[in-house]
Amino acid sequence: MKQTLFILLLFISFVTKAQDFEYQVLFEGIGDNREFSSEYALPQTIMGARGAFEFGINIDNHRLRGGLSHLLEFGSDIDAQKPKLTLYYQFTDENKEFLFGAFPRRDKLNFPLAMLTDTLLYYRPNIEGFLGKINWDWGHQLGFVEWVGRQTISQREQFMAGSSGEIFYKNFFLQNFLIMFHDAHTKQNLPDQHIKDYSGYAIQAGIRSNKTSEFQGDVKAGILASMFRERSVSDGYITATSLFAEANAKYKNFGLKSVLSSGGSHKFAFGDTYYTAKNYWRTDLIWYFINHKNVKGKFNVSMHLIDWEILDQQQQLSIVYIFGK
Repeated sequence: MKQTLFILLLFISFVTKAQDFEYQVLFEGIGDNREFSSEYALPQTIMGARGAFEFGINIDNHRLRGGLSHLLEFGSDIDAQKPKLTLYYQFTDENKEFLFGAFPRRDKLNFPLAMLTDTLLYYRPNIEGFLGKINWDWGHQLGFVEWVGRQTISQREQFMAGSSGEIFYKNFFLQNFLIMFHDAHTKQNLPDQHIKDYSGYAIQAGIRSNKTSEFQGDVKAGILASMFRERSVSDGYITATSLFAEANAKYKNFGLKSVLSSGGSHKFAFGDTYYTAKNYWRTDLIWYFINHKNVKGKFNVSMHLIDWEILDQQQQLSIVYIFGK
């Protein structure tokens, strides 16, 4: 920790002398009460606050930034969660974006919760790897690789990769999502350890409202597919496919989001565990109670219907305050 702080102080002293000095400070308030009764998800309450900062320089669209991000879970010691180092290079222009290093996950990936659950923002706020994105007049596509663990005596080699994008014509659009996770051996290569491979994709077509409309919304439908194997254990890949539909609506400070997966039991490495049910329907009632330029506040009540029999509920509160230059 002392070495990390020393490196950051050197970095800050360097960038403060640069002409195009930039910084960003973030506060995030987290409240997540999960009143779950089914076997598919863990009932728990997550409460905490995250503080993060970045300093850097920008020279001709080339950014270099460093900082720290730390989550304080209420009721725990300050060192219960280790601070996360932020350190990355970024290039952006009108059509392209590229990042390499440890950079914030927020607003970079917009995958379905079936593939990447929302708790990743709480406990793994940074992507550690690289990400590239290309924009066209008629769509965009991004790809990323996240290195999760280097192989050691006790650590398995793990990495994740994915791609997502959209093409559109007027109000019609087609979205694609692809993800995979590789979970290999430790150096000991123990007999009871087996390589695990997770992968899956989603394709959805839909229609959205005009950007100038006071009412904002969209509906889309398609398929969600997953594949999992545990080498030397499962007989090839265990596959699943389901109907995957979603509806979103927002009017002034209120919103609604409803997602349905029906027909398949999915297994993603970092996906929401509710999607391991064969039929799952989630509906969120959302109140956007703060809409300031630098501050966004949101409260939502979520209802989870599992296999048309069990109804769980959840309440989430989020306050995100970002400022900088």
